[in-house]
Amino acid sequence: MPFVAPRSKLAAVTRLGPAPIAAQHLGDRMIPRPSRLAPPARPAPRAGLRSAFPVALVASLALPSPGRSQEPASWGEDLVFHTFSIAAVDRSTGESGVAVTTRVACVGNGVPWVRAGVGAVATQASTRTEYGQELLDLLEQGVSPRDALDRTLAQDEGRERRQVGVVALDGSAAQHTGTGPGAWAGHRSGPNYAAQGNVLVGPEVVDAVADAFEASEGSKRHLADRLIEALMAGQLVGGDRRVGRLQSAAVIVADPREGMSRRLDGQTVHINVCEHPTPVAELRRIYDTVSGTLGYRELSQPSGNDVWQVKLILHALGYYRDGAEELERDGVWADFDDEIALAVDAFRADQGLSNPESGGSPRGFVDSVAVGRMWAELEETGRAAEIRAIIRDLTQVRR
Repeated sequence: MPFVAPRSKLAAVTRLGPAPIAAQHLGDRMIPRPSRLAPPARPAPRAGLRSAFPVALVASLALPSPGRSQEPASWGEDLVFHTFSIAAVDRSTGESGVAVTTRVACVGNGVPWVRAGVGAVATQASTRTEYGQELLDLLEQGVSPRDALDRTLAQDEGRERRQVGVVALDGSAAQHTGTGPGAWAGHRSGPNYAAQGNVLVGPEVVDAVADAFEASEGSKRHLADRLIEALMAGQLVGGDRRVGRLQSAAVIVADPREGMSRRLDGQTVHINVCEHPTPVAELRRIYDTVSGTLGYRELSQPSGNDVWQVKLILHALGYYRDGAEELERDGVWADFDDEIALAVDAFRADQGLSNPESGGSPRGFVDSVAVGRMWAELEETGRAAEIRAIIRDLTQVRR
């Protein structure tokens, strides 16, 4: 039985006003078009066009959609996320996921939807969040992404204000860009993914997202890692064409394999950067930090005069080389090695401070609190003046 993601209520976000003029891009033709106030019929795509035909369009007006009729009036205007995203699956692992970014706060609350063992959905522009569960329900029933999207769009009077991408676990995808989302708007899909965006600097954004994801196919990297990389590729070529607005980004991944998730719905990754000046970079930082990816921090063994001072103090207090009458500067005198780390841990434990056994601090953690306790203990034992004299000579600047 596939995992089913629970529904969640979303906070309203103020929408943007309409753009006065836009253009529609079909293949190699650019057709100027007036604003959403008087939208013409959308031309049918020519035969032979690639599956991704970008469409440059305008920002929609705040018109209510049928899907909003059951929501309380206090929720405010329709949710609007002018954004770019990628919904994708990894057929080798069964993972499904979505990554998204925009210049509006908390994009992760409305755009990405995943279900373990089923697929992924990105619903954006004038965002009808119901598409998430409705499309995933149909996919779970065996309906193809194209048929599922056509059915839901047919029942939505506001479909021209929507942009949607849906991917099934078999790698098939379907997309829709209405005549309402702001220019540049369009989409592109391929095996295992659907990339889409609106209010972008141009088609190069969606192309960069798609190209980056295709390039990582077969790499055996985690899906979340690949999605963040694809999103960053779109950001680096310009991303959202607006400036000076709050920004957010999110990545969500579900994995149906046994033992991969602690949650019943199979979610393994859920990073929602609600507001940040560089949200995609922050998404990467958080992912690398949580996953412990090599390179997320600098690694080194501390070495120096301050390490020797810790050794002197803990020796005087009986925690470090207690059997030695005096400490000698051997080959590792300035290195923060395992021996001094164990001495620090023992001191912290006796002082009631956090340590590796109690949890809350790493091995050999010497912070200002520990240093203060060391000097307090030296005062109590009557050796503070002696140690200060030694350290005073050590720390004299002779440059």
